[in-house]
Amino acid sequence: MARSRCRPPRVRARASTVSISRAVAALLEHASNSTLVPLGCAVPDAALLQSKRLDLALARAARQHGTRYNVYCAPQGEPGLRREIAKRAMRFGHGLSPDDILIANGCTEALMLALTAVAKPGDTIAIESPTYFGLLHILEVLGMNALELPTDPARGIDIDTLARLLHTESVAACMLSSNFNNPLGSAMAEDDKRTLLALLARHAVPLIEDDVYGDIHFGGERPKPFIALDGGANTIYCSSFSKSLAPGYRIGWIVAGAHAQRVLERKLAFSLCSPVLPQVALADFLASGAYDAHLRRIRRIFEANLARMTRTIEACFPAETKVSQPAGGFVLWLELPKRFDSRSLFDEALEQGICFAPGDIFSASRRFRNCLRLSIGSGWSDRVEDGIRRLGRLAQELLAR
Repeated sequence: MARSRCRPPRVRARASTVSISRAVAALLEHASNSTLVPLGCAVPDAALLQSKRLDLALARAARQHGTRYNVYCAPQGEPGLRREIAKRAMRFGHGLSPDDILIANGCTEALMLALTAVAKPGDTIAIESPTYFGLLHILEVLGMNALELPTDPARGIDIDTLARLLHTESVAACMLSSNFNNPLGSAMAEDDKRTLLALLARHAVPLIEDDVYGDIHFGGERPKPFIALDGGANTIYCSSFSKSLAPGYRIGWIVAGAHAQRVLERKLAFSLCSPVLPQVALADFLASGAYDAHLRRIRRIFEANLARMTRTIEACFPAETKVSQPAGGFVLWLELPKRFDSRSLFDEALEQGICFAPGDIFSASRRFRNCLRLSIGSGWSDRVEDGIRRLGRLAQELLAR
């Protein structure tokens, strides 16, 4: 199979309601089943992350100061962790004070806080398409509508399309990935990011950015998020350590700028504060410098594993299959002929002990049924390679029927 790049999708240019929760719940139920080949969820495996040093920091903090940390902290989070996050922001050119940062229970809560601070039920949110199904689930729960923007697998959203839509649609906010969109792996060029920020500023539309994959870049330099660029003043920045270090610690953060007070009020109402002990342990881990060595290692692993996965797909999937070429993260997006049904493949794959993510759950309008996403967050193994080969053979059989 000749390697070819996925094409930018054609997306309906009107807002739609979101009904995705049942499909998401079903996928997550299967993805948590350890007996299945784990190609479904974009969550790195604990064994791959090798977070023993972080866990030791947690145990040490509990042993030495457990009583001190068995309390509520300030809603903004532990000062030590916020200081370490602010230091890291300087590396991609964004000067932050610890007071600018609020610790959240993962990036999911951060995005929920951001959306409820700038929008209300019934409002329309412009999003990438395809996009992470977790974002769609949040929109559904909040009763907000999704305006799907065509997204190029390499360059990101079509800014011209958004410009036209902003003249005809009332958009409360735009919600985008900073770098390496899930599921496409797309990343906008810095000049395009600036163009987008200027467009949103003209229409007074706030930008909510999700930067959970920014640290998992394969190039020499970390791509800048929107908030670090000129024109990023009306940007709400959300991120977490769930994809790069500690999914189980559920530590995310949000930098809300002008919307900080509204975000703080909602944090108090939603969860009061985040658990103290994991924050203290993570602050200690970051201060030690261990995180940078950890990132260098997992970047090499993920880049090598995506290359192996791509070669395996090329060898065993239908010849017409197009595969994304991300420069970061750990997922691949596959596009098969229009007549292909990834839902049928999903059902048959489960019977053979394989889990993946069918394409329709990445769209509010349930498009991309001929696409699927594969994750390599569990690391490469003979079992994973065999699962991909068997999945490719199933796909060929489905197309041949």
